[in-house]
Amino acid sequence: MHEESGFSDRPGGGVLIGERTSADREGSDGSHSPSGARSGDAHRVALGILSSRVFGLLRESVLAYFFGAGPHADVFRIALRGPNLLQNLLGEQTLSASFIPIYSRMIGADRQEEAGRFAGAILGLLMATVSLVALTGILLAKPIVAILAPGYLGDAARVAAGLAEVDRYALAVTAVRIVFPMTAVLVLSAWSLGVLNSHRRFFLAYFAPVLWNTSIILAMWVAASLGWQMLGEPQKALSQTAFRDRLLMAACVGALIGGVLQFAVQLPLVFRLLKGFRLSLSTRVEGVTQALAAFGPLAAGRGAVQLSGYLDLVLASFLVPGAIAALGWAQILYLLPIALFGVSVAAAELPELSLRTAPADRAGLRQRLDASIRQMAFLTVPTVVGYLALGFYFVGGLFRRGSFGLADNWLVYLVLAAYSLGLLASSTSRLLNNVFYALGQTRTPARVAVQRVILSGLTGGALMVGLDRVPVSRIAGPAADGRELFMGAVGLALGASLGGFFELWRLQAALHRHELGVRLPFRSVGRMFVAATVTVAPVVLMLSMMTSLGILSRALIALVAYVGLYLSVAWLVGLPELGAWTGSSRKRLR
Repeated sequence: MHEESGFSDRPGGGVLIGERTSADREGSDGSHSPSGARSGDAHRVALGILSSRVFGLLRESVLAYFFGAGPHADVFRIALRGPNLLQNLLGEQTLSASFIPIYSRMIGADRQEEAGRFAGAILGLLMATVSLVALTGILLAKPIVAILAPGYLGDAARVAAGLAEVDRYALAVTAVRIVFPMTAVLVLSAWSLGVLNSHRRFFLAYFAPVLWNTSIILAMWVAASLGWQMLGEPQKALSQTAFRDRLLMAACVGALIGGVLQFAVQLPLVFRLLKGFRLSLSTRVEGVTQALAAFGPLAAGRGAVQLSGYLDLVLASFLVPGAIAALGWAQILYLLPIALFGVSVAAAELPELSLRTAPADRAGLRQRLDASIRQMAFLTVPTVVGYLALGFYFVGGLFRRGSFGLADNWLVYLVLAAYSLGLLASSTSRLLNNVFYALGQTRTPARVAVQRVILSGLTGGALMVGLDRVPVSRIAGPAADGRELFMGAVGLALGASLGGFFELWRLQAALHRHELGVRLPFRSVGRMFVAATVTVAPVVLMLSMMTSLGILSRALIALVAYVGLYLSVAWLVGLPELGAWTGSSRKRLR
């Protein structure tokens, strides 16, 4: 389960990102030398992430089918929130940014034995920490849910008074106890990712979450099959609420099993790559103290980001049931381009940036960063335009079936559109963060993240209060089962977008203070926006004349037509960024 993950050529060489040089050959043991960026590193990350995200969308489609934007979908989000928070504090970007630079420099200097001992000490310390965390989560499930979703505390009284059918608090406590041990294995999986990325084995670590998603899907379908049989037998009839309760618990069990599988599938390759590995708890092993020193500020920065998400959950828990689910479904699509285009470039670049921090290499670092931003923006910009113009069809095609109706479709689309406004800024910030990580300047991103949280929370909360008075039924009518949905969640998403632009501005200013002189490629990005706008207009017009087709058919037509037109226009006008992904454009990034 990846929420979002963390991130050369020779200076002045003008090497295209992804283009192979003579320094990029594989070693005799099959590992990859970190001395130069190998061809297709970002592509392999993107392919692995794409596989994972496709199965993630299938998982969300199954959840939408059975639960709609209702209380059970909300509870599943809450159950995963605690483990997800800790996974991001202890693993993913935090571990990658503190572990990969040190480990990469060791193997780059052909110090394989020292690197193995360093990796073993980090793993031992992680295992001790996450075991304690998992046990604590099981024992303290009740206060954890109360902190994550205080709006649930009154559900028991509402159920007793006949004002609600589901006690979300009781369900969430049980769900948290099932899934919290998953935290341990997912953090350890992030350690595996760090090892594999350092050796430029990018695909497996980002493909592994496919097993996590598949496990949840299979668990729900097995439980649903059994539930349908019982619903069909009068003597064992289940209410719809009880049926969904069982599906929820099955999804949680599937998540736990999937977490174990995600970690286990990476281990054979990890241990083949490690030399001199010894599991230990020692902080005296070379590099451990340095990694721990970097880990603190990184965890603080990630904690600030997680605090922003926590504040959104707290506020949304007081809204009508379905608000948390709507935020979650919109975030699935919002995070997809960040993962595919931002993280894929960032993950491939971090080992290289870690080797190019000397003052003499700064020109090459700036050139590399500029090319990486344009490479990422080439696909992120049309995603922003596509979500704004065609997002309603994409949301409907993925989720509109079963309990997920027209009103749910409109609410999730509006939240997605609000998130999309800050999509390019958030993706670019990923790349800038990795420059600081490579330079060992971990406090700056942490400080900026805290500032972003404060701004996002204040503006998002204020907008939420105002928009929560606006019902979705003004656009789409009430939900199929009579539920009334409101637009408060849209305000939270708008606050997040504003925070993304603020973070980008502050990070760029901080890089100027470090004499890197990073300039955002506004002219190139502007050309991409023009190309995307020109190509999306005929697609919108075409869809307006296809009202007789189902929403899934229109979504597929919109996707194929828009992508095909955008890439064609990019080739015809010679956008050089196309070559960073295809390797055969008419111009090259320089």
